[in-house]
Amino acid sequence: MTDPIADFLTRLRNGLLARHKTVVLPSSKIKARIAHILKDEGYVADVSEQADEGRKVLTVTLGYDDRNAPIIEGLQRISRPGLRHYVNADKLPKVRGGLGMAIISTSKGVMTDTQARKDRVGGEVLCQVW
Repeated sequence: MTDPIADFLTRLRNGLLARHKTVVLPSSKIKARIAHILKDEGYVADVSEQADEGRKVLTVTLGYDDRNAPIIEGLQRISRPGLRHYVNADKLPKVRGGLGMAIISTSKGVMTDTQARKDRVGGEVLCQVW
């Protein structure tokens, strides 16, 4: 697998389209951090990490509203292995006019665009969520 973050986002997108309650996927530090950011921002209901046959797996409980529509309307990978996308602190993207969020990998860790703007740090734009 050449792009594990894109695989993570695709598994979430497919789980939402199939109306699954949970999605189980291989874990890594960056995927766990992205999942926890999604939980903190209210896009997913819960995130847990377990060991399954010697390997860590990440279980993401997807979020739906009262009409059973997914809370996440869209996920888009921005920076990819073939074309990295770096931005300065003053050029951080606003997703859907501020209604969505971008997840940025900075020197201070993985964070949302709002937090990066507040801390005045730039970095690699990993993905956008709305």
